[in-house]
Amino acid sequence: MPQEIERKFLLAHDGWKSSVVKCARIRDGLVAFTNGRKARVRVIKDQATIALKGAREGVGRSEFEYAIPTSDAEEILRTMCDDRVIEKVRNYVPYAGLTWEIDVYDGILNGVVIAEVELDREDRVLELPGWVGREITGDLRYSKFNMEKAAKRGERFW
Repeated sequence: MPQEIERKFLLAHDGWKSSVVKCARIRDGLVAFTNGRKARVRVIKDQATIALKGAREGVGRSEFEYAIPTSDAEEILRTMCDDRVIEKVRNYVPYAGLTWEIDVYDGILNGVVIAEVELDREDRVLELPGWVGREITGDLRYSKFNMEKAAKRGERFW
């Protein structure tokens, strides 16, 4: 079964910006969310995917992601995601043999900046860059779904 193993962190400072090697504007639409499982559509430039993610178990969870026509993704975003579409710029930063993804959110989550790194196994020793702050892996407050709900209520804890 395909497995996504990732850890997430807040940032201590902007020192990562000088090491960015690539950026991409992303639109994510949440199609469904229940009991920690979700279906998500994503558009990056002229490519689109749909992903089904299982409930998180530690730092991992099952993930099935497939390419779909961009026109289908745009229609899903428009008709099935209601107001659950998030926009962000993903910055790719190499460090110690891994590529960190720093997401800088726009719109309702403006001001949120989260670093995440995907791992090949859960017990991998991770060398943290100096710009990484507090770990938020598993902190449900920092799921996109919960941050969006908080922002709609006018609450900002980030």
